Amino acid sequence: MENGLTVLKVGGSLLENDEYIKKLARFTSKIKGHKIIVHGGGSKTTEVSKMMGITPKMIDGRRVTDADTLDAATMVYAGLYNKKVVSIFQKYDCLSLGMSGADLNSIRSKKRPVDSIDYGYVGDIENINVTAIRMLLKMGVIPIFCAITHDNDGQLLNTNADTIATLIATQMTDRYDSVRLIFFMDRAGVMMDPDDDSTLIETLDFKTYKNLKMDSVITLGMIPKLDNAFYALIKGVKEVWITGLPFVNDPENLKGTRIFE
Repeated sequence: MENGLTVLKVGGSLLENDEYIKKLARFTSKIKGHKIIVHGGGSKTTEVSKMMGITPKMIDGRRVTDADTLDAATMVYAGLYNKKVVSIFQKYDCLSLGMSGADLNSIRSKKRPVDSIDYGYVGDIENINVTAIRMLLKMGVIPIFCAITHDNDGQLLNTNADTIATLIATQMTDRYDSVRLIFFMDRAGVMMDPDDDSTLIETLDFKTYKNLKMDSVITLGMIPKLDNAFYALIKGVKEVWITGLPFVNDPENLKGTRIFE
């Protein structure tokens, strides 16, 4: 087995500030072992969609991706944000390659079937091309994935970035002696009161999570993120954190919320 791997998922809101991207690059440069970055870009996609005359549509906090919205998301995710991150990473001696799931057939998805809600061109992941990703890592490259995947039949798909990061991490657990997954937000971590950083929950196990969810302390977008975090632990990821990029500097001394089984 090879040395450690760290997978970092970065929320799209952080990419609106070049200083945060620089901080991410400096943080990544300090990490020992291999690294993979996954990023979103939702709020900018909303802005670009409106500029294109597209009315964004959200259901329960999730974006409905029609054909025009997919074009806007691809422009932002795979274009503007991805290349901005890559260019800043190079400045900090982080040899990187910007990628979508279509590149090297690295992440294949299927269009989500229509049930009670039609989310449009949204992809559910079917396969991670571990061989291709490991090839890049062995070359000393940091793959920087946006949240666009493909169906291997010519169709791009908008895919949840938290899920991409989680499944990449879990697929690597039998190939690296230690895999760590870090979800970066613009807040300090998981909090009892989302508007008060002093209520940070420093450690969170599954039983406590279930109780906080039942009591509506943890709600909305934090639920799928935490579901991914606990899934990663079940599938062999050694260490999972939900933390805020503005609040950390040392990858060997993380602060925020550490997730436990």
